[in-house]
Amino acid sequence: MTASAPADESAPTETTGRRPRRPWHRTKVALLIVVAVVVIAALVSALTPWPSAMLIRSVFEKGGAETAAEMDRHVPDTELTEKLDVSYGDAGADTTMDVFAPASPTDPLPTIVWIHGGAWISGSKADVAPYLRILAGEGYTTIGVNYTIGPEGVYPLAVNQLNAALAYIDEHADELGVDPDQIVLAGDSAGGQLASQMATLITSPAYAEIMDIEPALQASQVAATILNCGVYDLAALAQLDGIAGWGFKSAMWAYSGTKTWAEDATGATMSTIDWVTADFPATYISGGNGDGLTWLQSIPMAKRLDQLGVDVTTLFWPAPHEPALPHEYQFHLDLPDAQTALQRTIDFLDTHTSR
Repeated sequence: MTASAPADESAPTETTGRRPRRPWHRTKVALLIVVAVVVIAALVSALTPWPSAMLIRSVFEKGGAETAAEMDRHVPDTELTEKLDVSYGDAGADTTMDVFAPASPTDPLPTIVWIHGGAWISGSKADVAPYLRILAGEGYTTIGVNYTIGPEGVYPLAVNQLNAALAYIDEHADELGVDPDQIVLAGDSAGGQLASQMATLITSPAYAEIMDIEPALQASQVAATILNCGVYDLAALAQLDGIAGWGFKSAMWAYSGTKTWAEDATGATMSTIDWVTADFPATYISGGNGDGLTWLQSIPMAKRLDQLGVDVTTLFWPAPHEPALPHEYQFHLDLPDAQTALQRTIDFLDTHTSR
């Protein structure tokens, strides 16, 4: 028996007349496609903040929805009056607010205006609605405000929108159940930065002039501020590296519209730690021990306000505290420490407002 010679794979087949593709050809093509996609993505990311911003937004939106669901479990059965999607401007959903109040108030109530977080590029008033329902159940009018996030809108658009929101609240105080002389400006994360910025705008004429914004409220109308896990020093933020540094720098590029935000007027005017004065409102400020922003931002801001003689109430936790409390731990109401923070917040509000 004669051994047959191995088939010549390079020879045409009898049925097709074509040489069969070798598997490595397909692998090579797929690899080239992947490399091309990676290169194009890298080039696009170097030219625009949109891809990074959308990736960060998707992660934050998932976390925000989960946290809101956790808070929902702790909303009491107190009957409330709710006015949702109240329009304060002409930018559609971006310029709307939700209003919560006890069902049968006898007089206008001290009002907490809460600015949501989300790294300036994500989030909405819905993320804080359960928390505002809880605070409304304590006898306050609470208002969650939307604003245009980046990169769809760039700085200082959000600041101007929030000023317009405060003007609307002041002008419609009676129908909203608001005591216009007892406004508490509050926020979490990026919203904490914005709340501090609005309070600085209202209490520092020099800063308002630099921003070229006429404040909607008088300093006498702002009873206090609540600042949770915020950012107040953009120069310190710019020094971060690793994943956190990439995330914040991408977010700031998207929000500011420029890669040079750390060196230009954006970073300078957003750094409220450099602009606050002794006239800044009484402040409650808190952050978790597992949140790097506590050590980099919240504690330095608290110290700065204290140096100026501002009435400051803090809630910080020792570094070795267990469990390590994450960014915006205050909203994770399944945690006993978050319940402590909620009670401290209510105590602060009771101290600095009257009903």
